[in-house]
Amino acid sequence: MRLDIVVTNPRNNNIALLFGYANEAFVKERTLSTGNGSRPQSFAIGDFNNDDHMDIAVVNSRTNNVGIFLGYGNNSFTNQLAYTTGAAPKSVALGDFNNDSNLDIVVANSKDDNIGIFLGYGNGSFANQMTYSTGSYSEPYSVAVGDFNNDTLLDIIVANHGSNSVCVLLEYGNGNGNFSNPKFFSVGHGRLPFSVVVGDFNSDKKLDLVIANEGTDNLKLLLQTC
Repeated sequence: MRLDIVVTNPRNNNIALLFGYANEAFVKERTLSTGNGSRPQSFAIGDFNNDDHMDIAVVNSRTNNVGIFLGYGNNSFTNQLAYTTGAAPKSVALGDFNNDSNLDIVVANSKDDNIGIFLGYGNGSFANQMTYSTGSYSEPYSVAVGDFNNDTLLDIIVANHGSNSVCVLLEYGNGNGNFSNPKFFSVGHGRLPFSVVVGDFNSDKKLDLVIANEGTDNLKLLLQTC
């Protein structure tokens, strides 16, 4: 198996695919338009229509939508199918939030102070956005997904650029895509967090966080203790 690369080109309003070859070289072979003035910011890759081919979801910050490109498995993709988000989406992540074995989408709507969830139908299409607040003036920039309380349900972590915090929204109930109110954790005044990733960094079988802080030019590691 040879891995390929996808990058967003905000000023060119497209995403570019660089396909890997056996000699470890990558060749730019295809660009996919995200629309005039779209300014794509972030993307995620998964199989949205259960055909065993990789598809692409990209958030377009100027046109306020998430674009879906379904892959044919031969280096080609459908034209973009767009779903309306909130204002200025900055980040996108994937997970099965309602336990139907279909991938769903979560986006960070930076100018609306919320996240939006799109439940997938398993055929490449999605329900309209459901939103959850991330707090007044929070300006969410990044989202990530993981099971933080070991209940087998996927939770959501958000890096809030405006409120210098991260917040966790825990999924509850029977795994039907409903989430609790956010629980906030400060990262420090003026840090301006803009990206968050999830992983077990101290091998204790608990998910931890790494946050990239624009305001202080550093990374902050938050270890889960309970």
